[in-house]
Amino acid sequence: MKDLRLMVLSAIFFILGLSFLWMATLKIPDLSDLAVRKVYQSTKIYDRTGKILLYDLGQNTKRTLVPFEDISPFVKQAIIAIEDRNFYTHGGVDFKALLRALIVDITTFSLSQGGSTLTQQVVKNSILTGDKTIARKLKEWILAVKLDKAIPKDQILNIYLNEIPFGGSLYGVEEASNSFFGKEAGGVTLAEAAYLAAMINAPTYYSPYGLHRDKLEERKNKVLDEMLNQGLVEQKAYDTAKKEQVTFNPKENSGGIKAPHFVFFIIDWLEQTYGDEVLQGGGLQVITSLDYDIQAKAEVFAKKYGAIKQESFNADNNAIVVIDPKSGDILAMTGSRDYFDKGIQGNFNAAIAHRQPGSTFKPFVYSALFEKGYTPDTILWDVPTQFSPACAWDDLDSEDEKCYSPVDYDGKYRGPMTVRDALAQSINIPAVEALYLSGVSDSMNLAQDMGISSLSDPDRYGLSLVLGGGEVSLLEMVSAYSVFANDGD
Repeated sequence: MKDLRLMVLSAIFFILGLSFLWMATLKIPDLSDLAVRKVYQSTKIYDRTGKILLYDLGQNTKRTLVPFEDISPFVKQAIIAIEDRNFYTHGGVDFKALLRALIVDITTFSLSQGGSTLTQQVVKNSILTGDKTIARKLKEWILAVKLDKAIPKDQILNIYLNEIPFGGSLYGVEEASNSFFGKEAGGVTLAEAAYLAAMINAPTYYSPYGLHRDKLEERKNKVLDEMLNQGLVEQKAYDTAKKEQVTFNPKENSGGIKAPHFVFFIIDWLEQTYGDEVLQGGGLQVITSLDYDIQAKAEVFAKKYGAIKQESFNADNNAIVVIDPKSGDILAMTGSRDYFDKGIQGNFNAAIAHRQPGSTFKPFVYSALFEKGYTPDTILWDVPTQFSPACAWDDLDSEDEKCYSPVDYDGKYRGPMTVRDALAQSINIPAVEALYLSGVSDSMNLAQDMGISSLSDPDRYGLSLVLGGGEVSLLEMVSAYSVFANDGD
């Protein structure tokens, strides 16, 4: 028994000895030529043929190295506050932060907390490969500790600030400041610095040109809150930054991008599905459903009729979505009449924005009515009608919010008419009757089954739902209408 314990202890000491030897001999690679593998393995997005390149996330890579003293203290403080508050006190790895992150992940059954220091991120992004193994993580910790001892903290921070990706082809705070705000990194305001710090956690998700501007705003405010709580800014500066209305430069017109609204729609999906690290440096080859011939025609129509609509109705933007009803493939998408038109905020994607659909929602209600056993020949009544039991039947002009007595644009009443005629002429009162008969909940459920996912609370809309009282996206509507084109499938 004694011999067995001696053998076990010897084996343990031998393993520990090898581990210490490995750690002691592990060398820090030369940092004078930092790796840019993410640029070389950039994600490329193609049309459905796989031959037409729509966008290369790494093309025209922009990276300008600037001295540490030429970067605004606001930028340094903001990034440290939100990314690594103990940067100047830990030894390369913040084990307390790692423990806190581990506890949060365990208690919330998620992997939402990282715990990596800025030093670890420099090691991970500039020295090591991106594989997720225990050995690589141990190597990251060891190299971070060695790097922390090898060079000053300010130099580590400067490497980080000059190398951190900001999405697409932007690397480093200098290029990000110039691209987003039209100024050098040394001249950004506190609010602008907070935006930069907010983006680096997930550059695609928090992009000011993406779909999550509200989340970017929330995270920017969180950065400012952390800076205040950590004593990095005074209350007056904090209050000023919270109120500052920061204007982002329009996204640059790059001749290397095709179908931009669709491309950034895809990029957002890729980021949410695979994560920003894979998207930016994973070398993905993405074949999309887009038919570029149809897309090119859609862009011509969007520009032509968009100008007509602006002249006739003062409408800045329009959107077009084309879907193959058999497969559900998105064949074309335009979110404005010109993505690069700064005057109309052309980079805003109206195809996925939620807007009231008006009478285009009526077919879903009539479909729900048919499921109840009614037919196209069922008679409905286009007569003055008060639909609210809380109001008198003849109180048709009441401004009370409880009352509801819709009319048509021409103010006329057509009397009895079939469902077929009511739908063909898009008459309002019979449509509301149809919703009353089919039920708001059942009509919404059918619409959701067909592809309208943004409507969820029947009590919010009531009978006005059939006249477009709920907000949906054009993409949802086209997808749902494809069910009709596909004979109900």
